[in-house]
Amino acid sequence: MTDRPGPPLAFRPPMTPALVVRRAVLEQNLAAMQALCDAAGVKLRAHGKMHKCSTLGRRQVELGAVGLCCQTVGEAEVYAAAGVGDLLVTSPPAPWGAARIAAVAKGGVKIAVVADDAGQIDRLSAAAVAADTIVGLVVDIDLGTHRTGVPPEDVLALVRHANAAPGLLYRGVQAYLGHLQHLTDLDQRRAACEVTRQRLGGLVGELTEAGLAPQLVTGGGTGTYAADLASGVFNEIQAGSYAFMDVEYEDCPSPDGGPWAFASSLFLAATVVSARHKTHVVCDAGLKAHSVDGPPARIAAGAPQGARWRPMGDEHGAIFHPALTQAPKSGGDFDRAVTATDADEAIPWPADAPQVGDLVWLQPGHIDPTVNLHDALFVVDELGGVEVWPIDARRTARV
Repeated sequence: MTDRPGPPLAFRPPMTPALVVRRAVLEQNLAAMQALCDAAGVKLRAHGKMHKCSTLGRRQVELGAVGLCCQTVGEAEVYAAAGVGDLLVTSPPAPWGAARIAAVAKGGVKIAVVADDAGQIDRLSAAAVAADTIVGLVVDIDLGTHRTGVPPEDVLALVRHANAAPGLLYRGVQAYLGHLQHLTDLDQRRAACEVTRQRLGGLVGELTEAGLAPQLVTGGGTGTYAADLASGVFNEIQAGSYAFMDVEYEDCPSPDGGPWAFASSLFLAATVVSARHKTHVVCDAGLKAHSVDGPPARIAAGAPQGARWRPMGDEHGAIFHPALTQAPKSGGDFDRAVTATDADEAIPWPADAPQVGDLVWLQPGHIDPTVNLHDALFVVDELGGVEVWPIDARRTARV
């Protein structure tokens, strides 16, 4: 997708900061990934951890996704209650989660969960037996991310353990390549994908020879989808960020080497609340509205080209004017630099700076944790119609 449609500028949210989705672009993104998967004969299991929104998750399934991935037990409970009938929990659950996963299965949902050690499998087995139900079991393999997953040399033994566990149905294996998703050197990313493809293909062959052929070989993501779909090993992929996109992905080359097939569909709307300085204005989107674990938010509209957002505390963010960006850096003394610029009559007040009450539109740097800071999406169509979709799968204290 070569153009950047941008935020829905005609819409003014009832309050800010607010997450606003341009629906037409979202739908294009959903259709594009589904079409890529369909053409490759690979199922899409969209990752619900990215949006944590059951309305959007149901839409992905309506368009052809086989089901949703969940990163947490709570996400699985919300998506199951919302009517999503096929779920995979992609992170080994804490011990308290086993009974709750079994309860989801008992409710009639097809649910599987990953495990990377025998103790996890035994707990899940005991919970499933106690609930008189069946829980799917997928063995998680570590091929380089080093977050969760069993080492490749131990996969066969753990699969045998899972296959023999009562109350569990061995479904297959997971190999999520999180460490490859944002590699900026495309040749390096492709080469690494090929190495892991060969390793994973060999493991699938070993399991098949042992009479334990995996029904599911699941993994992959937005940053590696081209290699994942062409691998001949994965039969479903777990892409998530493609639906919204963010700065972190857009600053990486598309995995197919061309323009990204997906465009930014989600934006953070913020209101300017103070304009007391030449160097910057202050908006109401700070650390509690935008995660800062990835790149900073990029200004999409509402400020001069080249303006930059930076957090200034929990509830405030600065919009630095591009013509005066260097001033606050001089001498490394922010206070002195801003004060000196304000006092310098030779430096005019920027005529194109946003004013108090103006909206500034930000593209999030990292989608997943930014969405998690909000409780709703304002979904806007091209005719101005608005729907409010709850972000209902965020972590809550369910007991």
